[in-house]
Amino acid sequence: MQPSPTHRASFSIGSEIAAKRVVDVLNEVFFEGDAAVAAFEQPNGQWDVALHFADAPDQAWLRELIATSAGIEFVDTLAFDTIEAKDWVKASLEDLVPVPAGRFVVHGSHDRDRVAPNKLAIEIEAALAFGTGHHGTTRGCLLLLDHVLKSSRPRNLLDLGTGTGVLGIAAAKALHRAVLASDIDPASVRVAAENASLNEVGHHVRLICATGFAAPDFGRCGPFDLVLANILANPLRQLAGPMTAHLAPGGRVILSGLLTHQAPAVIAAYRARGLVPLKHLRIEGWSSLLLRKLS
Repeated sequence: MQPSPTHRASFSIGSEIAAKRVVDVLNEVFFEGDAAVAAFEQPNGQWDVALHFADAPDQAWLRELIATSAGIEFVDTLAFDTIEAKDWVKASLEDLVPVPAGRFVVHGSHDRDRVAPNKLAIEIEAALAFGTGHHGTTRGCLLLLDHVLKSSRPRNLLDLGTGTGVLGIAAAKALHRAVLASDIDPASVRVAAENASLNEVGHHVRLICATGFAAPDFGRCGPFDLVLANILANPLRQLAGPMTAHLAPGGRVILSGLLTHQAPAVIAAYRARGLVPLKHLRIEGWSSLLLRKLS
């Protein structure tokens, strides 16, 4: 049976603090399953709040709710539309082409035969969305990893916040060495493990579920010569201290998941702990950073 269309209401709001406050309020208003509420930051720093409904909402009531929770000035930006039902996985696969990033190529199973034999192929399905290599942060990390591997072969490697596992898989494929990969989300750990096996590096990539550097595995496997962390700007700043503590002298970190305007603050947090920036890539409004620990 063809699924029903989704009804969407969306509006723009100026700051991260305001967006999160409004999302918290809206999530309290709607019972679980009545509406899905989310906020997204745009490359220009503007935040969009979107609500998705199975049935068409009462527009007048929703305008009043937005005015109360966000402010009357944001009601003018409120827009309603309908998203037609479709097979999003199939549609994504149709548009998803192999993505080159230096020696690496990220692709779906439908493009397995299109990857040149001299490239390191990483197969990640489109259904997994973020982390397919098509996002500017993932591609930036892969390009910086390729840059590092042109001049060195790090021994102890960590993929922090692994998501789909694409970065840990890339490092394991290129170096044929053990990679510790962690994520805060158990579902992501399972997906990453499946992807590592699919890419025939399951014996190299060790997956753990952990928050930050709290697990004892980090101490046992470190200090690390190379850390890959494609997370978000605020967690990256907060992790600057423990990241540096788990990094070997002369070790390098590849950081991403931050908008270009957020890069200076992240660089400053790591510079304050003795790391110097070596390279800064900007792709589609996102920044990826390579830094090195001096001692």
